[in-house]
Amino acid sequence: MNIAQYLDSTYLKTPAQSGISNEETLQKNKELTQEAIDNGILAVMIRPDYVSEIKKYIQERNANVIVGTVIGFHEGTYSVDEKLAEATTAIENGADELDFVINYNAYQKGDLELVKEEFVQCTQLCIQHHKVAKWIIEIAALTDEEIADLTKHISNWAEENFSESDLSQIFVKSSTGFYETADGKPNGATFEGVKIMLDNAGKLPVKAAGGVRTPEDAERMINMGVKRIGTSSAIALIKNKSASEGY
Repeated sequence: MNIAQYLDSTYLKTPAQSGISNEETLQKNKELTQEAIDNGILAVMIRPDYVSEIKKYIQERNANVIVGTVIGFHEGTYSVDEKLAEATTAIENGADELDFVINYNAYQKGDLELVKEEFVQCTQLCIQHHKVAKWIIEIAALTDEEIADLTKHISNWAEENFSESDLSQIFVKSSTGFYETADGKPNGATFEGVKIMLDNAGKLPVKAAGGVRTPEDAERMINMGVKRIGTSSAIALIKNKSASEGY
């Protein structure tokens, strides 16, 4: 199996989080991108601040690596207008794919109208610009019932508001990798959580993000039906090694 073609190779730490400078962070993003170019990895997933430089880096090398970025990251509580503004800038800077953190707090409070509004408006922006929209539901923050219900809502909203041909460009994604869990519980994709997503996503593709630490885990996720895997250990996975830590 060619795992590389399923991978979003990810670096999402800010300079403050990693304790390095902005220039050093940009260099890490360039190294991540060069690894993707050299190893046939499908995409890189980076912070919005670095999209323009990384897009230029890829174009200068005549490479085909997809540039993805995150919107409303990582809490998801940004307003609809803030998410639209951030997404618009990312698109202008050359992002190919936009991974939005859905407002799962609003969902848990029962404000489905707000969640639907941000989903429809932000996805419409992406579809209009021929971009992929992925919706992070943060499964570690949800019960199994909530994972199923929110995934099903996203699937229904997508089918109600977009054409059949658009649905393959609208993903449901498991995790940010930044959610803090208690008692050492996983904060990324689990087989159980992803299966619930797959069972309720309808015609939408599913992305398993975080927690995929071995090539065997990656192949199992793909065989389950996952179309994309987000990982900070892409090189380890494609070289048949296990990731010791990270997203």
